[in-house]
Amino acid sequence: MLALLASGLSRSSSNNKLAESENSAQNSNNMSWGTELWDQNENLAIHTNRGIDALDKFANFLRDRVAIETEYAGKLRRLVKNYQPKKKEEEDNEFTSVQAFRNLLKEVGDLAGQREVVSESLQLQIIAGVTLLSKTLREDRKKCLSDGATLQQNLTTQLSSLDRAKRNYEKAYRDSEKAVDSYKRADMDLNLSRAEVERYKNVMTSKIQQSDDAKNEYANQLQKTNNLQQQHYSMLLPSVLNRLQELDEKRTRGFREFIVGAADVESSVAPIIARCMEGIVKAGESINEKEDTFKVIERYQSGFTPPRDIPFEDLSKCDPDSVQESHYSNSTSNHLTIRGTMSANKLKKRVGIFNIFGSNKEDFSDLPPNQRRKKLQAKIAELTQNIAQETKARDGLMKMKIVYEANSSLGNPMTVEGQLNESEHKLEKLKVDLKKYQGFLEKASQVPTATSSPQASRNQLQNGHRTSRHSNGSADDHHDDGDDQPDDAGSLSSSASPESGLGTSHTSLPGSGQGSANENAIGEDTYYETEVETLNPVGKCRALYPFEASSEGSIPMSEGEELQVIEIDQGDGWTRVRRENNSNGWDEGFVPTSYIECTLYA
Repeated sequence: MLALLASGLSRSSSNNKLAESENSAQNSNNMSWGTELWDQNENLAIHTNRGIDALDKFANFLRDRVAIETEYAGKLRRLVKNYQPKKKEEEDNEFTSVQAFRNLLKEVGDLAGQREVVSESLQLQIIAGVTLLSKTLREDRKKCLSDGATLQQNLTTQLSSLDRAKRNYEKAYRDSEKAVDSYKRADMDLNLSRAEVERYKNVMTSKIQQSDDAKNEYANQLQKTNNLQQQHYSMLLPSVLNRLQELDEKRTRGFREFIVGAADVESSVAPIIARCMEGIVKAGESINEKEDTFKVIERYQSGFTPPRDIPFEDLSKCDPDSVQESHYSNSTSNHLTIRGTMSANKLKKRVGIFNIFGSNKEDFSDLPPNQRRKKLQAKIAELTQNIAQETKARDGLMKMKIVYEANSSLGNPMTVEGQLNESEHKLEKLKVDLKKYQGFLEKASQVPTATSSPQASRNQLQNGHRTSRHSNGSADDHHDDGDDQPDDAGSLSSSASPESGLGTSHTSLPGSGQGSANENAIGEDTYYETEVETLNPVGKCRALYPFEASSEGSIPMSEGEELQVIEIDQGDGWTRVRRENNSNGWDEGFVPTSYIECTLYA
């Protein structure tokens, strides 16, 4: 029961409030400044001025916001530009995380564009409208106030005329009263002559006439004043005040429309911004760590297997001379490995295992098997695409030539002949390259995959014999009574320095005998090994300038000296040479390539 009563009271209260609001709206529609505020002209002038100032303040607010939006959009665009992937980073675009980041940058760029749209729309639609409305309102207000001042001046002038007429009437009336009193006293005075009495009578008559004229003028001015005043407060002034009211309502209505318009501008780009956010979320969700892991394996997998265990060398079963030689070789290798590692900080590294599958060879034979096949397949795909494009271009030129031959007015067929020949030449060259790389791929596919890495191959033991690899791919077996020590000079650190003098890159000219056929096929060219036997020369050279050896692995030479080339420059500026030395046989080391003139054997 109480709940029903409370509900009824609540409905009654809401109905009363609704009725009051409707009555208030009706009353506000019936009320006007001209009737309700007829005596508040000055306050209305102040109010309208403050209202226009508020509109100008809103316009300044929008200008500042536009500046912020423009600056924000510009900074977003600079941010996107600064974080765009560099050209050298394009190869990482295959990873989902990198692709997601690039998509994120694209969406942020679109966000910047939407902020620019907001800025331009606010500037062109809202601020321009506010500025125009403010200017119009100020001009209309000035005219209204001027008309009101004119009306008030007219009323004031009429009131002044009425006041003067009243004062004149009062003065004339007093003068007439005095003249009447004077005439009465003169008429009763027996001592005065008839002429003097007549003069007082004439004065009295004149004053009475003046009083009547002043009275009539006063009455006339009073009627004019009342008429003007009634017209002023009932028609003229209310008209001006109502115009001020319309002006202020126009300002208020414009304020509302501009605020809503600014919100509409923001709302118009909200769906696009929401799509940008969806794009960013989609980019984030597209990241797949397993897929990236697989791509890393696919990119860097060499195809080699880890090195086998290093066998134990029982020194008690070895020949003493062999043991001594083995110790010397091992200690020398370790020493040179350390020195080679240290000298790597001084000069550019030779191509080694940590130059991840980069290649300077046409057939990519210096890469591991898996990477070589991938590079060749990519090159074949690129050439196939280029051949398809060039074939389309050639076919188009041939059709154009046929059309020109059929109708010479369309063009001269000889102008297409040169382009057609050039296209045929390009197409033939591309086909030759394609056949060449297909041959490379077939050869690479026929070579069996290496079962061990280059480092492991240097530690192989064949039936208890030490194997040392020559530059011509042969192997010498050193027979000992026991197991040989492993060759430690083939460690990765020995390949760090071009001046270490420890190994060869096996990248000499074809036929020079450097590197076994299997090593060249599986991409072991980039690894260095300690040489036990003499390398075959691949050419000769003459010293153009004297050179003083100051680094580990380099040798001095004098101007004009003739030397043998045993390893050509691998791109690091050093060439490995050999000279005949009477004291200790052959003297080998590195010299600057720019200091010598080389002649390689065919």
